[in-house]
Amino acid sequence: MPTSPGRPEAPLAGRRAQATRNDEVILDAARAVFLEDRRAPIAAVAERAGVGISALYRRYAGKEDLLRQLCHDGLRRYVAEAEAALAERDGWAAFTGFLARVVDADVHSLTVHLAGTFTPTEEMGRDAVRAGELANALVERARASGRLRPDVVVQDLGPLLEACAAVRVPDPERTRQLRRRQLAVLLAGLSTVPDADPLPGPAPAPGEFDWRWRR
Repeated sequence: MPTSPGRPEAPLAGRRAQATRNDEVILDAARAVFLEDRRAPIAAVAERAGVGISALYRRYAGKEDLLRQLCHDGLRRYVAEAEAALAERDGWAAFTGFLARVVDADVHSLTVHLAGTFTPTEEMGRDAVRAGELANALVERARASGRLRPDVVVQDLGPLLEACAAVRVPDPERTRQLRRRQLAVLLAGLSTVPDADPLPGPAPAPGEFDWRWRR
């Protein structure tokens, strides 16, 4: 009986699927390890993932490559959530929904923790610019809806998200609940209130927080 043209691909497809699963396990382990201690050796990631160090080095040239991948993944998630939010018609709902999903995805816990530990690539730079543009569009739409304070700027979002990411307890579900509560408290401060005092001090300038990413 002749072999089906598709059959020779099955073992390769299986190996690719296994490689993808291994990579997910490694990245999950790396997130856990480097959130605990960003100075941890790459061998600690292999041990947490339950793979040999050689399997890890086949995917990443070294610790810096792994750190870069983790942060770039978070940046891509941020961009994807912002793009999805812009499809929402209501500017305030788009803004608050975007922030909630980014908080739930825990994007900022790792990116802030690892700032300055690796050299970003040009692609990361482009994605960071795109992220800023999208976030600014969401802020402008929320402001146009009349629900966002007129003196809020896009640079205010970084510290807000970092404040939510700082909330952490041993139970993941309780962490999610507490972060959502913290976000609600912070959003209440961003929303328009009759006769509210203006926000104190000059607004953060573009790039003012970027110093943390310099090695």
